[in-house]
Amino acid sequence: MADAGHEQRPERPVEEDGTALLFNSLGKQIKVLREAAGLSQRELGAATHCGEALVSSMERGVRTPQPAFLLLADEVLGARGVLKAAIPDVEKALARARTRHPDWFRDFAKAEADAVALHEYCNQAIPGLLQTEDYARAIFAQRRPLLDETTIEKRVADRLARQQIFERWPAPTFSFVVEESVLQRPNGGPTVHEHQLRRLLRAGRLRTVELQVMPTAHEEHPCMDGAFTLLTPKGRHQVAYTEIQGYPRLITGLEEVRVFSERYGIMRARALSPRESLSLTDKMLGERR
Repeated sequence: MADAGHEQRPERPVEEDGTALLFNSLGKQIKVLREAAGLSQRELGAATHCGEALVSSMERGVRTPQPAFLLLADEVLGARGVLKAAIPDVEKALARARTRHPDWFRDFAKAEADAVALHEYCNQAIPGLLQTEDYARAIFAQRRPLLDETTIEKRVADRLARQQIFERWPAPTFSFVVEESVLQRPNGGPTVHEHQLRRLLRAGRLRTVELQVMPTAHEEHPCMDGAFTLLTPKGRHQVAYTEIQGYPRLITGLEEVRVFSERYGIMRARALSPRESLSLTDKMLGERR
């Protein structure tokens, strides 16, 4: 599945178009200005309507500072237009973002970025849109053949950048059905696993997200063929996406998409409710303490 990891195919070097350098430099500027203003990451996040973790990611260059953030941060930090001046370059970089993925993944990435609804079933790993940075890094680091460190960091950055879809408003409709076994697998070790479960709890409590767990003990399962995603791009018909053993497929045929949609509906009916799923996740966390 797209969210378990990308297939090893040729890509452009991470620095080729200067995008990574731009965001790394901008992140360092934000950090210097924040510290000069005597603000913590939490305080800057509160003043700019975003979370502490997002500020941290932007300062490290793994998340893209959105133009709206730069406008607010420029005022809050007394940057005197320094951050505002970067907005045109950031907007150009965001426009290029859809083409920085491998060729085979770009159609899906474009559909995802424009989606008004996204529904995903995962049976191997936490959905990429819900992964923490360390969990994503652990997933990519485990791939065979091994990926080099530069490729791993690029793919982690790209995955985190996709998560900005949660910051859109009006927000898309999100739902996720995740196998219980996925929540139990401690990818990256105990600490990474704990933080990932906490991330799921936060995501599942968002008004725009419904997270459901498919219990392992269920005797009947309508989808044994693997993970998939259902997307509804704005103004277009719903499409489906699968990625099995590195073979991606974006499915647009109405009848074939209908089959995936039907399977997903049955899975949602048989999975734990969102409230029950959050309770189970919280219980898993409690058992780790």
